[in-house]
Amino acid sequence: MIQERYIQRIIGENLKEKMVFLGGPRQVGKTTLAKQIAKQEYPRSLYLNWDYREDRAQMLSGKIPGDTPLVIFDEFHKYRLWKTRVKGLFDKYHDRLHILVTGSARLDVYRRGGDSLMGRYYYYRLHPFSLAEMLEFNAMPQILGELIFPEFLPKARAALDDLFVFGGFPEPLLKKDQKVLRQFHNQYVDRLVREDIRDIESIRDLSSLQVLVDLLPHKVGALLSLNALREDLEVAHKTVALWMDILERFYYHFRIYPFAFATIKSLRKEPKMYLWDWSQVEDEAQRFENMVASHLLKFVHFLYDAEGYRVALHFLRDRAGHETDFLVTVDKKPWFAVEVKWADTQVSKSLRYFTEKLRIPFAYQVAHEPKVDFLQNGVRVMSADKFLSALV
Repeated sequence: MIQERYIQRIIGENLKEKMVFLGGPRQVGKTTLAKQIAKQEYPRSLYLNWDYREDRAQMLSGKIPGDTPLVIFDEFHKYRLWKTRVKGLFDKYHDRLHILVTGSARLDVYRRGGDSLMGRYYYYRLHPFSLAEMLEFNAMPQILGELIFPEFLPKARAALDDLFVFGGFPEPLLKKDQKVLRQFHNQYVDRLVREDIRDIESIRDLSSLQVLVDLLPHKVGALLSLNALREDLEVAHKTVALWMDILERFYYHFRIYPFAFATIKSLRKEPKMYLWDWSQVEDEAQRFENMVASHLLKFVHFLYDAEGYRVALHFLRDRAGHETDFLVTVDKKPWFAVEVKWADTQVSKSLRYFTEKLRIPFAYQVAHEPKVDFLQNGVRVMSADKFLSALV
């Protein structure tokens, strides 16, 4: 396993200009990454964690030793006025002090900190390990151009198999042990609901929220109906909508929405939902689709966060019944479409239809079957280990 994460050098460079906010799921490696940056770039840095009483007192006092080049605020978003505090420190000491803030909630959308921080920070989302990161294949694509694919490598297939079984979170992926994976799942969900969410959100019925978390792995890849979830949980529609928003802010799941285009009419506006930890999904075909979705989301977030491109991830569906799993867009213009197949290499008719209808420059069909790579009717069909290696 590689030691340096895919955005480590970028964050190190950005810290010289502004504050850096680093969000991502719990246990994805944010603290480890922050400490690696500190060790390499700022040996006398100060690490403060809101969950530790002594650190919390220092964070609230705002007293930072004069010889400290970097301060890391971990989980500071749990404090209601955290944005006001870091803004004050940055405005006062930005000529000598670098600030890195990490958190398990979406630091870019929390509005509880008071004054705006616009123009004072860069925001990055740290994703689990992906195939390209594990292989250290860093081919930067040309925007709106064809993706750059490596040759078939035996280690790529082995790494893909590990990712499929153990997910991309460092602990279970490194240990490759089913017992560790089960323990990780149990502890992850329990701490997410009863520690992280409880510390920030005012939710009285945590047990029902826990039930919702248990239901979601079975909803992966399908249109998400809040009304169906409301009936399962026997709560109000407004309540389940709020809970879904909270879980998304805490990086438990993500939703992608249908692409709106003048020449197609979408059947429904409901999104599709996927988990950040695809290893929780029991059905193999659903887990495979979730793994590809997660890789595409990481690719999109990297191009947006690190390169500034307005890249987005959608899916395609119309009233005639055509559906394609994913569409990546740049400035709301189609770049490439992706259809995921667990056990089929026959070119998808819907993928061909949308490629022609929307004039999508590139179309890929991703297969679980190894050593597949051919072009047919404008669609390139290839094995997942080759396709995913071309992402971030």
